[in-house]
Amino acid sequence: MTFIPYVYFDGTSEDAMDFYAAVFDADDVVKMRFSEAPQEIGMPHSDKIMYSHIEKDGWKLMSNDTAPGMPYQPQASVSVAHQTKTVEDARTRFDRLCEGGVAIMPFEKQFFSAGFGMCKDKYGTHWMIMVDDAAT
Repeated sequence: MTFIPYVYFDGTSEDAMDFYAAVFDADDVVKMRFSEAPQEIGMPHSDKIMYSHIEKDGWKLMSNDTAPGMPYQPQASVSVAHQTKTVEDARTRFDRLCEGGVAIMPFEKQFFSAGFGMCKDKYGTHWMIMVDDAAT
């Protein structure tokens, strides 16, 4: 069974997904704008992102901007969790995600992981970055 995080933004989906693609070294990046939808389905003509995803090594993160005229509800009670195989990779990704954001729990060794940290990035997405000790 696979669960794929889907994150909503208020006009910053493209910037956020480009940033995440760089942080996680994604090898597949897809973006579709509202303006690219077939006219007959009645989507608003907008350059905002209607659908986007990044993908790397079998994991995927999806997103979109809220449709024009739809209310935006900021992310709150959900975090995107990401595991790495090494402390160095986890720390690097955590530090990059914290740029312009805020560390909620500093990245450090925990009883359950060689490295774990929580942050809220500059786009409002909450992250839990950790080392998968079973992978080492």
